[in-house]
Amino acid sequence: MPLTDGFDPFKVLRRALKNGGEFADIFIEDVRNTSVISEDGKIEKVVSGRDRGAGIRVISKLKTYYAYTSDVTEQALLAAAGTVAAAVSGGKDPGDISLAVKNIAVGFDIKRKPSDVSLGGKVELVKRAHLAARSLDKRVQHVSVVYGDGLRSACIVNSLGEWVEETRPGLIFLCSVVSKDNDVVQTGYEPLGGIIGLEIFDETPPEAVAETAARRAVMMLTARRAPGGKMPVVLLSEAGGTMVHEAVGHGLEADLAMQNLSVYSGKAGQQVASSLVTVIDDGTIPFKRGSSFFDDEGTATEKTVLVKDGVLMGYMHDRLSAMKAGVKSTGNGRRESYRSRPIPRMRNTMIASGNADPASIIKSVDKGILVKKMGGGQVNTVNGDFVFEVTEGYMIENGKVTEPIRGATLTGNGPEVLKKIDMVGNDLGFGIGTCGKDGQGVPVGDAQPTLRIPDIVVGGDVKGA
Repeated sequence: MPLTDGFDPFKVLRRALKNGGEFADIFIEDVRNTSVISEDGKIEKVVSGRDRGAGIRVISKLKTYYAYTSDVTEQALLAAAGTVAAAVSGGKDPGDISLAVKNIAVGFDIKRKPSDVSLGGKVELVKRAHLAARSLDKRVQHVSVVYGDGLRSACIVNSLGEWVEETRPGLIFLCSVVSKDNDVVQTGYEPLGGIIGLEIFDETPPEAVAETAARRAVMMLTARRAPGGKMPVVLLSEAGGTMVHEAVGHGLEADLAMQNLSVYSGKAGQQVASSLVTVIDDGTIPFKRGSSFFDDEGTATEKTVLVKDGVLMGYMHDRLSAMKAGVKSTGNGRRESYRSRPIPRMRNTMIASGNADPASIIKSVDKGILVKKMGGGQVNTVNGDFVFEVTEGYMIENGKVTEPIRGATLTGNGPEVLKKIDMVGNDLGFGIGTCGKDGQGVPVGDAQPTLRIPDIVVGGDVKGA
């Protein structure tokens, strides 16, 4: 059934703009999802649900007025539009609003749609992962596995007469493992997912996800404490793009930059990174978790070069920030659901590949740290200071990777670290996540090649440095 069945979206928009406003849109959404959660071999929760609703927005004098409803009848939508209109004053009736252009996204080629797989088949994937993690080592104490899939259909219609429809599937699979040996307790975690179907398990079976998490947890039991102090660090492409996402990406979201809440505010055209560094946000990469054909405002997604050869080129814009800046939207207007207004958000953010051989980058370090997997992190976007956890790391000694370490953190300043990067690998590795901002979570991807930072503060055991 079409998302606009039973009502005329242009009638709703005319109601929303009856007291004025430069722009209005309606976002209609229908989401179906399934999740299976296992704790230590027991299926604790199986949930299937559906959520349907619409959000109505008016932009007037560069301010946003927003209302939403889970009732998508014409009567309820007109009432919500009236609520928004009542908050706007000093304008005039927009007159006729009608269809000018309609775009329906073709979608990515999904081979095995989650809707075509039985619930029992999805439960079996979770059970396989649990068994693989448990079988790896007797020191594995606890295993959590989560399977989730969703199908999000959205329709965006605006007062310019633009009409966009897109149906976007999504899949995520997570395994978390706790290991214990005497009084030492460690954890391991591994995610998998994207805008893709169950064919993702053809290349990476659930057993592989579970074994990676379990090996990480078990290995950390005997790892030495990380040395502390300032030293060279090599970030492998496998580490995922946590650093670029947190230390760089958030500061390049236009709303933060335009409010002087970013260390990159007002620095377009300036050198903000090493000449070896190019930063890209790309919503067009097939099957990646942050990809789509249109953003949540109906703007076509694109490949946006944010930093080129170290020079800041621009920011990630939604429609509102673009209106304020007098530029076009970059297709970064995203929202968690119809209950949320769109704001500038990352999609798939990455440091582009360079020319160095990853092996040569490791060989270039006399003594330092190799980061194979990053954990969580925090950043102060105003000054660029960050701290990240290292969930899998190793010592580099005389150009060779030696023993594993645990308890390491990386502390630094985003712009300063970007300027220090002096070797960029010719590889590229992707990570996935759910990014939080202003109380909204959206699926994202991040990526980086192997990188060398000649000196950065490593938190650990200073005596072991």
